[in-house]
Amino acid sequence: MSVSRTWRHLFATRFGLRRAFNSSVLSAIEEAIRATESTHGGEIRVAIENELELLALWRGVSSRDRAIEAFSQLRVWDTELNNGVLIYVLWADRCVEIVADRAFKTLVSDQEWRDVCARMERAFTAHRPGDALVDGIRATGALIARHFPATDRNELPDRPVFL
Repeated sequence: MSVSRTWRHLFATRFGLRRAFNSSVLSAIEEAIRATESTHGGEIRVAIENELELLALWRGVSSRDRAIEAFSQLRVWDTELNNGVLIYVLWADRCVEIVADRAFKTLVSDQEWRDVCARMERAFTAHRPGDALVDGIRATGALIARHFPATDRNELPDRPVFL
């Protein structure tokens, strides 16, 4: 357990989270999801979590572990073609994880997903959280569109969710 990570999580405030992801930013993220999903047949869900609980930190829960848990909790796996993608943000760590359903296993490499995450994390560091997620959603949509042509269904909510 890292002391600096623990401090970041203990002192992460809802005010700071809501300032970074205010209503106009959330609307821009939702619109980006809606727009990119019109270009492909996949489903994108965005989940933002302010901090982990102290017990989770003590147990060494990583952002990846928590993202996989959120993927299940939000039922992103529950799409007809198994082509849901979760973009998970752990705000206290300024960390992004992308969890893609099994349809992407052999279609999109782990490195391609990590590259999208890294670009978003750099924008977070530059204090541009809204731009980070909108750009990340577009990049994710481009990866999805290579393999799943546009369809007319929307199986998951487009509005970002706070965990």
